[in-house]
Amino acid sequence: MRRMAITLAIDCMGGDHGPRVTVPAAVAFLASHPEAEVILVGLQEAIAGELARLGATGNARLRVRHAAERVEMDDSPALALRSKKNSSMRVAVDLVKSGEAQAAVSAGNTGALMAISRFVLKTLPGIERPAILSLLPNMSGSTYMLDLGANVDCSPENLLQFAIMGATLVSAVEHKDRPSVGLLNIGEEAIKGNEVVKQAGELLRASGLNFQGNVEGDDIYKGKTDVVVCDGFVGNVALKTSEGLAQMLGAFLREEFTRNWMTRAAALFARPVLNAFRRRVDHRRYNGATLIGLRGIVVKSHGSADAFAFERAIERAMDEVKGEVLQRLTQRLGTMEAA
Repeated sequence: MRRMAITLAIDCMGGDHGPRVTVPAAVAFLASHPEAEVILVGLQEAIAGELARLGATGNARLRVRHAAERVEMDDSPALALRSKKNSSMRVAVDLVKSGEAQAAVSAGNTGALMAISRFVLKTLPGIERPAILSLLPNMSGSTYMLDLGANVDCSPENLLQFAIMGATLVSAVEHKDRPSVGLLNIGEEAIKGNEVVKQAGELLRASGLNFQGNVEGDDIYKGKTDVVVCDGFVGNVALKTSEGLAQMLGAFLREEFTRNWMTRAAALFARPVLNAFRRRVDHRRYNGATLIGLRGIVVKSHGSADAFAFERAIERAMDEVKGEVLQRLTQRLGTMEAA
């Protein structure tokens, strides 16, 4: 008996590069995932032109859904939601709502994507606010962190819900029975932090999660816990600071290795190590943030992603569908509600 294919809806018009990146990424994804199908959403002529350039017009696992509008990167969430009902972003999310696709992937405007997804899909029972969850590298593997910007002000209950969602997702996609959870704070002691964080710590200790207590900023990259929980203000600042630090270190390395003829010669000998280092910290490998807490899977790619990075975001959506993240979350939340 043939297993039913997993169908993913791709917002082809979102991001800085549109179909020039999203279409090649989708074609490459299909080549390595024979169990998947893709619906490319956007301006039909633009998508068809890219498919013709790639020689992929006859792929039976690839369909095109025309959408006449595009959400611009500077559009307000309200404008995208109310005035662009035929945008590629909206149509992709609608496909998840109707069940024609199991997940949507977009590199478009984050605020608009969250507003549209929340309006169309609604939140899961027991979840007050969706959160943005992403994967970050650490010394021994990777760390999942949320919220990264969707909710600037959070209650202790919101942080508890984020922890439940993060732990459930990690359990599903990483196959860990009891992922460890840490609460981002200014110190490890339970008395540290503001009142919201201290109350969240009390809820987490009583939650039945594998709560390891407070973690500090440097613990994120040490890999102290599988999941790090924080409000969206702190999470977004931490993420952008990390990105800026990585860019600065890369610039410093380039400067030092091009300072004079001796350092340029040294760079030739160090090239294998530098290439390995570059691959290890390549942010493109971790592209794709999940809008978690919705009644459907939506993954947000970085707006400036190239085809390699966007393909990683599609793979992240695929992993969540295969891991049955929504079903696991619904079951987990129902069990906790009953308790």
